Amino acid sequence: MELLNLLLGVPLGYLMYLCYRLTGGYGMSIIVFTVLTKIILFPLSLLSQKNSIKMVKIQPRLDDIRIRNEGNIELIMQEQRRLYKEEGYSTVIGILPLLLQIPLILGLINVIYNPLQHLLHVSPDVISLLADKTMELTGVADLGYGGQLTIMETVQKHPEAFLALPGVSEIVEQIKQADLMFLGINLSEVPKWASATVLVPLLSGASALILSLVQNSVNVLQKEQGAVGKWAMTIFLVVFSGYFAFVVPSGIGVYWIFGNLLSILVTYICNWVYNPRKYIDYENRPQKPKLTKEEREQIRLQKKLARKREREDYRRFFSQKKQLVFYSEASGFYKYFERLIDYIINNSDIVVHYVTSDYSDRIFNNEDLRIQKYYIGPKLLIPFMMKMDADMVVMTTPDLEKYHIKRSIVRKDVEYVYLDHGMSSFHLTLREGALDHFDTIFCYGPNHITEVRQTEEAYGLPPKKLVETGYGLLDTLLENVAKLPPVENEVKQILIAPSWQKDNILEYCLDEVLSQLLHKGFKVILRPHPEFVKRFSGKMKSIETKYQQDIGDDFIIETDFSSNSTVFMSDLVITDWSTIAHEFSYATKKPSLFINTPMKVMNPNYKRIAAVPLDISLRDQIGISVDTDKLDTLLDKVNYLLSKREEYRQKITDVMQENIFNIGSSAEKGGAYIIETLKEKKAQREKAERELEALLKGIDPSTLDTEYDDGKENKHPRVNAGTA
Repeated sequence: MELLNLLLGVPLGYLMYLCYRLTGGYGMSIIVFTVLTKIILFPLSLLSQKNSIKMVKIQPRLDDIRIRNEGNIELIMQEQRRLYKEEGYSTVIGILPLLLQIPLILGLINVIYNPLQHLLHVSPDVISLLADKTMELTGVADLGYGGQLTIMETVQKHPEAFLALPGVSEIVEQIKQADLMFLGINLSEVPKWASATVLVPLLSGASALILSLVQNSVNVLQKEQGAVGKWAMTIFLVVFSGYFAFVVPSGIGVYWIFGNLLSILVTYICNWVYNPRKYIDYENRPQKPKLTKEEREQIRLQKKLARKREREDYRRFFSQKKQLVFYSEASGFYKYFERLIDYIINNSDIVVHYVTSDYSDRIFNNEDLRIQKYYIGPKLLIPFMMKMDADMVVMTTPDLEKYHIKRSIVRKDVEYVYLDHGMSSFHLTLREGALDHFDTIFCYGPNHITEVRQTEEAYGLPPKKLVETGYGLLDTLLENVAKLPPVENEVKQILIAPSWQKDNILEYCLDEVLSQLLHKGFKVILRPHPEFVKRFSGKMKSIETKYQQDIGDDFIIETDFSSNSTVFMSDLVITDWSTIAHEFSYATKKPSLFINTPMKVMNPNYKRIAAVPLDISLRDQIGISVDTDKLDTLLDKVNYLLSKREEYRQKITDVMQENIFNIGSSAEKGGAYIIETLKEKKAQREKAERELEALLKGIDPSTLDTEYDDGKENKHPRVNAGTA
């Protein structure tokens, strides 16, 4: 308590003493003290206002980070910190005025409990004399923390009892004249129900209610909260303010009441100095979609069912032995594994254990008993992966060991295989070090071999197994297009198919693109990326509303992704950095048009290796690209590509054959590798088990022999005779 008094009580005591001398009244001195503290802290309030404006400005970008990286908490936090640094936002400044209230309150409590020291400036020696006399008169051995209040009360009741003390007559007179009352309330007393002091906590709660209602409507940060958040905070502040003022002297309650009321004035002044509307474009900010009661109930029910299935699948997964596991982030990823899994099922007796983090994954509709399906959500995925006990894990998720997905700590010999979900370059579209902890990479073309080997050399990494597989999805697309009847569109069909990366066509330049194409004699189909529709429903709804009057026979917004017919029946694809251009052009031999929106650069150090990313080099080989400042030439570029379709046919065929391995047989290459590798791992494991069994029986393991028949081990390996 002495330290608290020295650090907080003394400086605040001098400020309270000044207020007391100016006003002559205890209650008014507390009010003036409150005003002065608000003035002193006002620069911090302004700083907090600027900081809050920054938060509101970047909130859409924070939502974007959260949505784009859903499930990856570590990456979300990393991206948030990067954005905070970029925008100069501080998490501390926002709560600094609130944090400073704590020492102010503690100091003020010390001042109110020690009026002799702080208001009357009585010396410690005299206070000690008065305390001894008070204990003598009251018959107590210790006056406690509020001893000075007891002294003042006793002196005011029995002043004559203290006059005999040396050098205190003047002090006794000051104490007699000291008035701790304010509007009929003794500010030194802790409120009681049967007393006028009960008004203090009631008014404290009321002032908190008024403050909350005002801030909910005018505070730049608070008004961004949802209705539930606003009322939850309001109720908390009202209850806290009332309770707090009930357990401390009434003087503290008066400070709290006027502090709340003055905070309203401070809020309006801050809004006047830094008007949020000058810095925040409220009219054009994306609005969060509002869910109906039925939709919210459906979401709650689905979460409940998902948790139940997750628990059951988690136990079932670890209750059985496994050789091969496929991990999928979402339902749409099965198409990257499908041909590979089919080959394994048809050419081995291996059971595929398919783990997905999408409760609604379409894999659950697959009735093949050789494919065991499991749902493991993003949170449980962390310990789940660390307990992995399979021989091999195949996944399209990069950044192994970097974020939430770690290698197994149970088995160090698990082979992790990476295959990409696009015909793009690793060193541009993946984060730096994204593949460092994989053992094996399925490579779609020569560029993957070059990129991985150059990366290993540049960073001093151990060599990985690189398997020349090709791209299974391309094989499927080629087969599907070959089945389509030859059709010549009377009205040329143009498909706009952006990526869902940041600054895609939909977010960056949709108006400029459509102004060049709509009602110009084309049938235009706008087909957003499925992930964009799923994650940014609010943005998608805004686009649909904006172009509602244009929708008709010559303009369609397609959000039904059950069929790809519109993709491959189109005459031209317009995209940004999406790999759909490669899929479309390779499968149909038709050119693509690329809009040079800000490039998707996941690795800012991609130039550390010499390989030029295919995402850059192929843009002007399978089509042409247009800069965003030259979109007024887009119509001319479209007409040019449509007129040169036959010239591009052979060119695109050559590009595909140069850049893709094993066209038409990728699944055979990848599947054969998996089957043979798992066969070897099984043989090695069984050999180790036999050697251990032999050792336990006292047999020299080097004398063991195993018989093979057509490359398969017999079920009963024999032990050579005469082994000791």
